[in-house]
Amino acid sequence: MTKYSIPHRPSRRSSLQSLAAAALALVLSLPVVLAQAQTLRLPGQQLRTPGLGALGSGAGSGAQRQADYIVAVVNSEPVTNNEVRARMVRTEQQMRQQGAQVPPRAELVRLLLERMIVERAQLQLARETGVQVTEATVDDAVANVARQNQMSPEELRRQLEAEGLPFSRFRDDLRNEILLNRVRDRELESRTKVGDQEVDQFIREQESGSNPQSAAVEVNLAQILVAVPENATTEQLAGLQARAQLVAERARAGTDFAALVKEFSNAPGSSPDGQMGLRSPERYPELFINATQNLQVGGVAGPLRSGAGFHVLKVIEKKRSGMPGDTVAETRARHILLRPTPLLSEAAALARLADFKKRIAAGQADFAALAREYSQDASAKDGGDLGWAGPGMFVPEFEESMNSLAPGQVGDPLVSRFGVHLIQVLERRSTKVSARDQREAVRSMLREKKLEEAYVAWAQEVRGRAYVEYRDPPQ
Repeated sequence: MTKYSIPHRPSRRSSLQSLAAAALALVLSLPVVLAQAQTLRLPGQQLRTPGLGALGSGAGSGAQRQADYIVAVVNSEPVTNNEVRARMVRTEQQMRQQGAQVPPRAELVRLLLERMIVERAQLQLARETGVQVTEATVDDAVANVARQNQMSPEELRRQLEAEGLPFSRFRDDLRNEILLNRVRDRELESRTKVGDQEVDQFIREQESGSNPQSAAVEVNLAQILVAVPENATTEQLAGLQARAQLVAERARAGTDFAALVKEFSNAPGSSPDGQMGLRSPERYPELFINATQNLQVGGVAGPLRSGAGFHVLKVIEKKRSGMPGDTVAETRARHILLRPTPLLSEAAALARLADFKKRIAAGQADFAALAREYSQDASAKDGGDLGWAGPGMFVPEFEESMNSLAPGQVGDPLVSRFGVHLIQVLERRSTKVSARDQREAVRSMLREKKLEEAYVAWAQEVRGRAYVEYRDPPQ
């Protein structure tokens, strides 16, 4: 299912929606899901269904139509070859538009098929448990996508069909995306509550230093992942390890880490410079913290071996987290977010926001009005206002750009892992951290940690309960 930019609040790290948007990243990094599924492999069996052509943007107008066939069955519901091919074409287009490294096609097809299986199982659960999406809700989502692409719904329909994507399929994808978000929200809400006792215990450990991972320090790490295929041969493994070792040596020699990320990293859903953001140690894999806890800022660790591959890490920042009585700088900013889609390339989004900036500077447009009309963030209804935020509240690339602006200044369009932003800083202030602020920050951090873990566990449970029968591999 292709993501069609239903607005949500992407800049806050604690967003449930951002987990949903990172579904492919989770599939890429969780091969254990495959191992736990009830799976019957029938490599010689196939069931062909003639007459179904390739669907989706880029797979329609110029592509050859071919007889379709089933490549997998999820609880009696088929996944067809043409569905996988259509998803592959759209994914390759989006990754190229965003400057991301496209995996080898065979690997991408395998990963996308697994993602589609996971989605099917979750959608089936949503329907079985009574989660519904009305036609009016889908109509509103269509109108949002059209408005964000500066089209009417009818113009959007014509554009999609001209590119080979039937409008009915587009609506179905939107409906499924909303269904997935709703079932995930519902299933995870009860798993991510944080009680007062948990907050008290964390603060006690933080103050006493009894738990090294609860030390009052936040860390920003950047990573390069040299991915290792699930069934890599000894020769492949040795080659990839040597590649990771070369990357680590170049990083230690002073080569720009962001350039190495762009050249070598296969990390899914990562920022362009590989940074994972200022966060407490609990929010990093223990492997990462153990390898970097004794390094100074600028230090490089690795390569480290994990189930995903070989990691090279760089310590970007270490910072004492807010304790009662500490003074912290807070910023109130607003932004307009455009997310690249098959209809809006990253370059087009950058150009559109650059035009917005010129119009605002000339007094021809109002920032808040543009945000309400065009922004694809939940803050759009508030004119893009993100409220007061302290350090670490936003992803690093967004926060770095925001911190470089003076109050009242509108920055140049910025590309983050969530899309393209136009940021304006409204005000700044210094404030002391109260005991209540500390408790709420700890509660939010613990809830986010639970949320990440709960999503992984829930996705594994749903996938593990699914009966999956593989047929012919996708072509």
